[in-house]
Amino acid sequence: MGSLEIVRIVEIEREASHTLTYRFPARFGGAPGQFVMVWIPGHDELPMALSYLGEVTGITVQAMGDATRAFAEFKVGDRIGVRGPYGNAFAVRGASCLFVGGGTGAASLIAAIEAYAAAGKEVTTVIAAKTQAELIFEERAARSGRVEVSTDDGSKGYKGFAAPLAEKLLDEGAFDQVITCGPERMMHGVVAAAGRRGIAVQASLERYMKCGVGICDACAFDDGLLCVDGPILEGPRLSRSEDFGKWRRDRSGVRVAL
Repeated sequence: MGSLEIVRIVEIEREASHTLTYRFPARFGGAPGQFVMVWIPGHDELPMALSYLGEVTGITVQAMGDATRAFAEFKVGDRIGVRGPYGNAFAVRGASCLFVGGGTGAASLIAAIEAYAAAGKEVTTVIAAKTQAELIFEERAARSGRVEVSTDDGSKGYKGFAAPLAEKLLDEGAFDQVITCGPERMMHGVVAAAGRRGIAVQASLERYMKCGVGICDACAFDDGLLCVDGPILEGPRLSRSEDFGKWRRDRSGVRVAL
């Protein structure tokens, strides 16, 4: 299952009102799009995307449940357990890419955005949130290329959801691929828009996970396991999926509508 590494938090940065980035030295490496299982002592172990890579790694977390709200109270110097990285990484292909990140999905994309730009490729990014105060990594993404913002309430940028803005950009420019992460209904619209235009697309999905290595079956997706087969899936697999954009499983394994 991978060895557990106990690490000390060396930096905490508030990205939005309920979203924090925690940085810590780590020896496990990682690639854009991979995730780690993070043990929050006294609470739970949760899968989290790597928002920073390198010797000082980072994860970006929105306080939503009991464990992540408890994590929000941690301070610099506190320790957490980390194992991984797990899952596959984004494939960097073509000369131009449209990245579409909704909410904290931008945390899964930002390392890929930077890697794509570092390879000399053209980057356009849609950063979306419910409101301006919840936008994350806009400035960081802007250092790698063009950024377009959408907010549900119109407080900044395009007023509306990310998928229609992405579709508008796909009509205006030429892209070799689309990479997306965020709410699954949003990604479903983005994947469909790319598919209609014959553009390759990758989406990073999220499911409830307990082990991260294919043992517990908690992250069942169609006839596979997202921790082993993903979390990144490509257009052909998503287009024939019965679960994508429709179903997930709760903690007890019951299939519920998204």
